[in-house]
Amino acid sequence: MKQSHPVKVIAVTGGKGGVGKTNVSVNLSVALGEMGRRTVLMDADLGLANVDVMLGLRPKRNIADVLNGECTLKEVMVSAGENFWIVPASSGTQEMTALSAHQHAELIHAFTDIADELDVLVVDTAAGISEAVVSFIRAAQEVLVVVCDEPTSITDAYALIKLLNRDYGMTRFRVLANMVRTDTEGRNMFSKLLTVTDRFLDVTLQYLGSIPYDESVRKAVQRQTPVLKAFSTSKSAIAYRQLANKVDEWPVSRTSRGHLEFFVERLVQGV
Repeated sequence: MKQSHPVKVIAVTGGKGGVGKTNVSVNLSVALGEMGRRTVLMDADLGLANVDVMLGLRPKRNIADVLNGECTLKEVMVSAGENFWIVPASSGTQEMTALSAHQHAELIHAFTDIADELDVLVVDTAAGISEAVVSFIRAAQEVLVVVCDEPTSITDAYALIKLLNRDYGMTRFRVLANMVRTDTEGRNMFSKLLTVTDRFLDVTLQYLGSIPYDESVRKAVQRQTPVLKAFSTSKSAIAYRQLANKVDEWPVSRTSRGHLEFFVERLVQGV
């Protein structure tokens, strides 16, 4: 296997649906692309793929076609902006947790082929704590947990972190408060989560800040355009650029083969 430069792999998750996780994945990816980072967003919601819908794209192929050996990953990737591509998900017919040995090999080979052509892989996971969701999160280098100001959001985020900590020994998580009315509201959400994790779990949480509630986001979704493009000077767009700056400063794995191959191997081996 050829040696490739390290790739930063980030799983964006949230425990429950409705926290704006896909919006975060899309706009973070756009912002990283604007910074010159070659960014690929993988839609890992294999049952309800929606990244392509949010971007107004109609891809002809998806990751299932790669796994079936019908095309390469490069042929599936769709350009969605400056230095920004997406890997569309299948419509629920292909479960990542039930791949054949041949498909495992195909997946590793597919991602290895593009390793030298990207800097960041953002993985938009499905809602919930299914086996497939857990597999993607465990394989990633960084885990970004999105919460919003609903009691069930904090409860579900805690349940996800607890599962990953107790069953798989994961100890480090980044937390982003989404759709907040004030900065204080975001910090309060983080404090609620931190209180219970500190009490019951052996984990470290880092607060990444917040994305403000912004009508521009809703309008952008209706236009099927990222808010950074549709309303580039809006409150949320500014916050997403600040988030991207923080993400860009995270260290990347400096192993001989980079983190991308490690990510795929972890994903398909389930170790």
